[in-house]
Formats: sequence, structure tokens, C-alpha cells
Amino acid sequence: MKSIALIPARYGATRFPGKLMARLGNKSVILRTYESTVNTGVFDEVMVVTDSDIIYQEITKNGGKAVMSKKEHECGTDRIAEAVADMDVDIVVNVQGDEPFTQKAPLEKLLQVFEGEAGKTVQVASLMQELKEWSAIEDPNYVKVAVNKQFNALFFSRSVIPYPRDKKVNTVYYEHIGIYAFRKATLLQFTQLPVSPLEAAEKIECLRYLENGIPMKMVVTAYMGVEIDTPEDLEKAARLL
Repeated sequence: MKSIALIPARYGATRFPGKLMARLGNKSVILRTYESTVNTGVFDEVMVVTDSDIIYQEITKNGGKAVMSKKEHECGTDRIAEAVADMDVDIVVNVQGDEPFTQKAPLEKLLQVFEGEAGKTVQVASLMQELKEWSAIEDPNYVKVAVNKQFNALFFSRSVIPYPRDKKVNTVYYEHIGIYAFRKATLLQFTQLPVSPLEAAEKIECLRYLENGIPMKMVVTAYMGVEIDTPEDLEKAARLL
């Protein structure tokens, strides 16, 4: 199977405007994300897809691959769907532009679920990690996911799921990590679906799959790194260099 990683990169950001061009050490956040994704060695191609000439120039002047979006897009999935429409590819992985410490092992595990007989039925997959701190479990900025015994997603929420009514039960909580792998046809199908009611309420894009009956395979991994959402996150990431 031919697989590519596309990194949607919008310059504007509500909580941290221009964050992808913020300096992390001697490089920008988006350049570090691009280079770390390339360095995993698991993809046939890696490319940044952006609406910003600043980000486009940042990647290309440093020897990377980038394309400009032709349209305005509400979400990163729509942005990469436009870019991949005419590409000859089987699996498309959406890597978030604000994940400068992207690692090889989780991405390999994500791609492996599409292999073999069992993999033929997988249309879209994503990553999750176990949450152990109750403060994070309660925090609506952490998107939680509940799964069935086959590790298909049952629901995503900013609320605490499952709710621990029985405190004696040893409940495991998972955080959704927003890195997705799609079959190309499923990705293109997603962009034709209207925003669904639960998605609109929770502001969680992947609920659109579940509401339209598209199974979503979840893969447990260790944390991918530091996601840069705020200036404080940038400071935390700098300490990891």
C-alpha cells in the first residue's frame, strides 16, 4: 500500500495566532513537525498543505514539500482531501502541524491496522493514549474516547466518558490524539458529509464518522509529544529539546 502523510497547516489559530511559525529552538514549529514526520521513514511522501504563503515559503525554502490550498476550508480534513483528490495513494495520514515531536512507532502501529485480512475492513483509524490524572479526565480540552472490545470507537466527548457512577470499577480513560489514517475513498467521502448534530454540539470532527455509521479503529499508543496549543505549551516543548 502506498501511504503519504499530509500536514494541514493554517496560519491563524484562535488560542495562539501564528503558532506554527513560532520559534521552537532554532526552527519553527511547522518545520520541526515536517522534519520529524519525514524522519520517521514510514511514508512514501510527506507534504504540508497550507493556506499561508508564509508557511509555504518556510517549508519549501528549507527543502521540504508543500502545496497551497485552492479553497477556504473549515477543518484540516477538508484541506488534505482537496490536496489528495488527484493523487495515486492508498492510505492518507493526517499529521497535526502543531506536533513537533512526531514519532515513528505510533505511526507504524496506525498503518499496520490496514494490513492483512482484518485490515481490509478498516476505513479510518486514529490514535489514543491512556489518561491517568483526574484533572485531565475532567478537562474539556482533552477529548475522551470510549471503545468496544475490538477497539472501535463508540463515542468521543469533552465530558467524562464513561461516567464513574460505581467508584469500585477499575475504569480506563483514553484521550483521543488527533492523528488520523484514512483510505483515500473514505477521506473523500467524509468531506461530502454535512456537519452532524453531535459533531456540532461537541466540536469534535470525528463524531461525523460515527454518526454516519463509519467505524473508526483506535490504536493505543504512548503520547506523541507536546501539542502546541498555547504559549505555555511552547515553553514546555522547548524544555524537551
